[in-house]
Amino acid sequence: EFISQKDLMLIPNPPRFFRVGDSIAFPIKISNLSDKDLEVESNIQFYDVLTSKEITKEIYLNSETKKITIKAGESASYVANLKIPQAYQLISYRVKAKAGRFTDGEERAIPVLNNRIMISESLPLPIRGKQTKTFQFKKLLNNKSKTLKNYSYTLEMTSNPAWYAIQALPYLADFPHECAEQIFSRFYANTLASHIANSNPKIKKVFDAWRNTPKSEALLSNLDKNKELKSILLQETPWVINAQNEREQKRKIAMLFDLKELVYSQKSALKKLKNMQMPSGAWAWFKGMKEDRYITQLILTEMGHLRKLGALDLKDYQIKNMLKKAMAYMDRQIVNDYKKLKLNFDDKQLYTSSHITQLQIQYLYARSFFNDIFPLPKDKRAIVYFKKNAQTFWLNQTKYFQAMIAITALSDSNNIAHKIVKSLKEHALHSDEMGMYWKQNNGYYWYQADVERQALMIELFSQIKNEEQSVADMKVYLLKQKQTQNWKTTRATANAIYALLMQGTDILANNEIVQIKVGDKEIKPTTDTSTEAGTGYFKTSWKEKEIKANMGNITLSKKTEGVAWGAVYWQYFEDLDKITAHKTPLYLEKQLYIKKNTDQGEKLISIDKSDIKVGDKIIVRIILRVDRNMEYVHLKDMRASGFEPLNVLSGYRWKEGLSYYESTKDASSNFFFSHLYKGTYVFEYPLRAVHEGNFSNGIATIQCMYAPEFTSHSKGLRVNIKK
Repeated sequence: EFISQKDLMLIPNPPRFFRVGDSIAFPIKISNLSDKDLEVESNIQFYDVLTSKEITKEIYLNSETKKITIKAGESASYVANLKIPQAYQLISYRVKAKAGRFTDGEERAIPVLNNRIMISESLPLPIRGKQTKTFQFKKLLNNKSKTLKNYSYTLEMTSNPAWYAIQALPYLADFPHECAEQIFSRFYANTLASHIANSNPKIKKVFDAWRNTPKSEALLSNLDKNKELKSILLQETPWVINAQNEREQKRKIAMLFDLKELVYSQKSALKKLKNMQMPSGAWAWFKGMKEDRYITQLILTEMGHLRKLGALDLKDYQIKNMLKKAMAYMDRQIVNDYKKLKLNFDDKQLYTSSHITQLQIQYLYARSFFNDIFPLPKDKRAIVYFKKNAQTFWLNQTKYFQAMIAITALSDSNNIAHKIVKSLKEHALHSDEMGMYWKQNNGYYWYQADVERQALMIELFSQIKNEEQSVADMKVYLLKQKQTQNWKTTRATANAIYALLMQGTDILANNEIVQIKVGDKEIKPTTDTSTEAGTGYFKTSWKEKEIKANMGNITLSKKTEGVAWGAVYWQYFEDLDKITAHKTPLYLEKQLYIKKNTDQGEKLISIDKSDIKVGDKIIVRIILRVDRNMEYVHLKDMRASGFEPLNVLSGYRWKEGLSYYESTKDASSNFFFSHLYKGTYVFEYPLRAVHEGNFSNGIATIQCMYAPEFTSHSKGLRVNIKK
């Protein structure tokens, strides 16, 4: 027999995260496991992780050393009352206890989330060859808000749009959710990055130089050592990962292109994707949900994009077998669709009217990338029929599906593809600022997305002779839709990257320079931004105190032929507690209740009518109203750091007439609905009050993941938890 224990044990109970402006009671328990009474001295210190500077006096409200007498075999506790300041991103505590020769201690880092939500606004800066243009960022020029606090003002410029694709790849690789589409996005990003890094020695040399740049800030290294902290910050405050200067920004992109890391990340994502594939060959959106035909076809489509770019190795048996199973599933679905039509319509009806759906057009498009390696199903009638039906009635379809039909018809001799291209050109809009684009109402279904439609048009026109100018003009519009680090969604980002790289990775070598003036300062890319020769892309940022109103005036001058693109991004904060509810076709209302046992049974009491006490069970009630059917909706509910979730295991749920996937994170709970039908829904989930103090409870937000303009949020509120 042996006993493993310390005679004096220190057991702190820290929150998962701090939030700026919160007051919190941090309980520390000390256990005396010896056979005699102990006189214990204990103290706690706090440090800024990024600088190792002690900040105890700034955060700790009662900083004297605690002296406690603890009887043999008993425990005692005390509380450290904290007030979380604004200035830090990671705070570590170091707590110690000593009684004679007995000692114990603990040190741990805790992420600090901001109590202000970041707003990002942008102004695109397109310019054609041999032009001088002046732009005005009117919101910055006319800003008079007293509560608004600047965070950053960023300028980026490139004469080579391919570098926007490079910049967006880390967004795909870092996205936190575990659905099939976003796991595939990580595989996509790592596979494409590996292909780019190996395609051109000049490009690889640039990435090596970026990666080996000396670190001027400790943020990245500390987060890399604490993966769980990096995850929390990425999910809740992604802007804190933004590098502090241009060298760190370039180094962050270059980190993705580390070949050893690429191989590991690629294999990890592929393994997850393979494990999520169902026996039928299909994928669900989240594990535990039913087969999702759209998601399966989307993954195959993007695999086809990788293959077309030369980045996908189909000699890899694991990848080829996974695709073969998915293709077999898709083939079975299209054959079943055809059989159902044959049961309901005679031959005359079948061939004299349109019977093709959006999913079937997507299937034909996805399959066109693999027809040479995966033979058509034995019963070819289904594919022949749907392809013929699509080409006969292409005018019935939206511009998005017309482009898909044209791409699948490029190898046919019936000239349908060129007829569609001619029609699309006739309906296109043109402007010097926006380039070439199509006016069509954007919606909340996957096939109504603006960026994806534009990327598809670029893919089509890139394969048509003498349409180089059209392609260049369409890229102007595509880049106009770009916001900060990425396009609207992972799917839009992947499609945009594909469209921009279709000309090949050798276009990354362009190094043309555009003259720029911001406010009264001329920006010189070769000195002010330390741009590496050969990239054709540079970016520079100004922080809070450097941002002036006159920086809203920007002048560009391009001396040579060709098109260049750029943008400025203004990011600023507003307090969560001051946020009011905002609604679109989605409407959210969030309420908190205390669950109490009474003589009449369990009752829910509003927090407005009763104090919350440590140990209380809290019920979060969310009322969701939607005025139309929607697909792929994400609800994120933030929580106070004084609450702990009771549903800690992620998984598929069915509750109150809703089926959804629930994912519990450190600072929020996330709910994913593959289908959300018109109506009003009320559902609840439990929390536990575990820390005394005054906290910001944040807001609940809901968003259509593939049409982010459909977004709403609840109002912000504070909660007070008593002992």
